[in-house]
Amino acid sequence: MRWAAMLWEGAASGSGRRRPGVSNLLLVVAAASSGGLVAYADSGSDAAAVEKPQLPLRKKVVVLGTGWGGTTFLRNLDSKLYDVQVISPRNYFAFTPLLPSVTSGTVEPRSIVEPIRRILEKKGGEIKFWEAECFKIDPKNKKIHCRSNIGTNLDGNGEFLVDYDYLVVAVGARTNTFNTPGVVENCHFLKEVEDAQKIRRSVMDCFERASLPFLDEEERKKNLHFVVVGGGPTGVEFAASLHDFVTEDLSKLYPSIQHLVKISLIEAADHILTMFDKRITNFAEDKFGRDGIDVKTGFKVVKVAKDAITMQNPATGDISVPYGMAVWSTGIGTRPFIVEFMKQIGQANRRVLATDEWLRVRECDGVYAIGDCATINQRKVMEDISEIFRVADKDKSGTLTVKEIQDVLDDIYVRYPQVQLYLKSKQMNGIADLVRSAKGDAEKESVELNIEEFKKALSLVDSQVKFLPATAQVASQQGQYLARCFNKMKDAEENPEGPIRIRGEGRHRFRPFRYRHLGQFAPLGGEQTAAQLPGDWISIGHSTQWLWYSVYATKQISWRTRMLVVSDWTRRFIFGRDSSCI
Repeated sequence: MRWAAMLWEGAASGSGRRRPGVSNLLLVVAAASSGGLVAYADSGSDAAAVEKPQLPLRKKVVVLGTGWGGTTFLRNLDSKLYDVQVISPRNYFAFTPLLPSVTSGTVEPRSIVEPIRRILEKKGGEIKFWEAECFKIDPKNKKIHCRSNIGTNLDGNGEFLVDYDYLVVAVGARTNTFNTPGVVENCHFLKEVEDAQKIRRSVMDCFERASLPFLDEEERKKNLHFVVVGGGPTGVEFAASLHDFVTEDLSKLYPSIQHLVKISLIEAADHILTMFDKRITNFAEDKFGRDGIDVKTGFKVVKVAKDAITMQNPATGDISVPYGMAVWSTGIGTRPFIVEFMKQIGQANRRVLATDEWLRVRECDGVYAIGDCATINQRKVMEDISEIFRVADKDKSGTLTVKEIQDVLDDIYVRYPQVQLYLKSKQMNGIADLVRSAKGDAEKESVELNIEEFKKALSLVDSQVKFLPATAQVASQQGQYLARCFNKMKDAEENPEGPIRIRGEGRHRFRPFRYRHLGQFAPLGGEQTAAQLPGDWISIGHSTQWLWYSVYATKQISWRTRMLVVSDWTRRFIFGRDSSCI
């Protein structure tokens, strides 16, 4: 019994030293002398457990994709506020603007990628990542269906369900083939790192094949004919990068066949780089002509066979051209599961997902979309003209003075940016000039407009509604904006910072997303680049190439990739590009 007494004594005297997390202490002592069973229970800790406050459950945010939009969102999101889960078929972020440099060996593939788990580790929060692909979104039950290609569940198919409170769709897009026969089977694309690696190997295979002793000259020419379909920034940069690779490196390694190399750039429009200023377009076409790159504008590719490309031109009809390698870069298309999702939510007739100005998918609660997979459907002024008139007419007189319009003008500018763009395009100084166009002299604040005159004044402003380009710059800014909204969501409920609600009461929680264009580059080869910067500033030449180097080095996502890219550029300057078929 002495052993039992010591245990009881220790339990009684040591209650103040109880280990944390122990809610109930039960001592069972068997007394050998009496065969009895004595039990003591400490029930005081149960009350403490009941009194312990419960932590509030965090909303679950699921992010689909690790591209520009998804990664920028994750880097800026306060992960302590949410239960964040990331799902993507690739476990890294890729700096896609340098993919054309990867195809020629100027930059190595691993120099432009950063493991997503390393990015999430730097956040410090408990963010989960699963390498899997979403194949279905169920907005009604707020679930997504995923499939892993690297592991299987008990059913053997690798499929699993994930529920969400908020879903951020940032899956990007795929290359648009326009249903052209033979494109998928015979052409390379340039959307992923794997695509760039395949192109690099294919280029070297073409040169090695053309060097075989049993081929005649026509066969050699065919193997060394490289065709690029699409005269946008990606196609132009790839053609320029390939030309530099051939003239600066491969011509020294394959001197007997280097004169047979031909690079063709096919574009359906009348010019290449149509999204740039005409001065850049003209310079690019002239430079490509001097470099020997065959630019075929006004040609539409209608078929791609294994050894020939067929194109159409109104003047020449169908033309069939033999080729050794073809790269297809003609715009973007929607991923299949996004197409099915659009059908569920009534957007089947659209090209990509439609969101409002706050990046919320229309008619879909808790779902946001950013990047190439979505576009902002800007609200039209003429759709809300009667409501705008009602909000501005504070005295309910049925007419508006210039002062009444000016009182709500800032909110109108924020909610409908096309109004401000229209005033700038017409070189108008303010709303008074716009009102004058509808009704005589509007210099005095006493001039009044009725609803019909107000409609007339604003009837043309919607012509300035613009769609954002599918670029990394847009996706990155959208990810940053959306993360800011999520971080301030609770505060914005009590202190909204957005414009007046035209339909409804109060204010919107946040200001709408506004894209700020920071400029765009078009590398043209030969250490020359064209740049179109804000303020209609055009820069072309060798100095712009160094600006391109500095900007792209600065924009790298980590110091590791920044150092690797700069070292690759340095290596290329000293030793040239690597031509190994790896």
